[in-house]
Amino acid sequence: MRLIDSGELLWNQDVGPLSIGGREERNQRSLPQPLYASPQPCDYQGMKTVAVIGASADRTKFGNKAVRAYQQQGYQVFPVNPKATELEGLPVFPNISAVPIRPNLVSIYLPPALLLKVLPEIAIKGCDELWLNPGAESPEVLAEAERLGLNVVQACSIVGVGLSPSQL
Repeated sequence: MRLIDSGELLWNQDVGPLSIGGREERNQRSLPQPLYASPQPCDYQGMKTVAVIGASADRTKFGNKAVRAYQQQGYQVFPVNPKATELEGLPVFPNISAVPIRPNLVSIYLPPALLLKVLPEIAIKGCDELWLNPGAESPEVLAEAERLGLNVVQACSIVGVGLSPSQL
């Protein structure tokens, strides 16, 4: 599904308008809620599990702020970092394969060169949405994610859950 945000109207290329002026609408076919509708935060259609790849113990880094943002919003969070064992009271997993469940969301805080190496592992594990936070995207990453069939969202996942990174 490809979403097009034209300001007041959010379109799904396959079925038409999903949101008008930030107010979510449903058509007769009971379409799911849109992924996001500016300026409203995303509700992820009830998804409540997330793997944060590039999670950090440094509370000033976005990889840590994302863990805290998801925790505050009631998500079951699986931090992923090969160099850590615990952060924000959670066990840390060395890679996405070690996460004990298939997460609904995967939020990325890695540079593109590292992400390219991890994308096949993410595709094998599976997820409903792959969030590429600012700095994680590149033309090569986008092409590979599409080739692997991953549903990519290019946006700040902290803002996506309705928080501001400056609040964390």
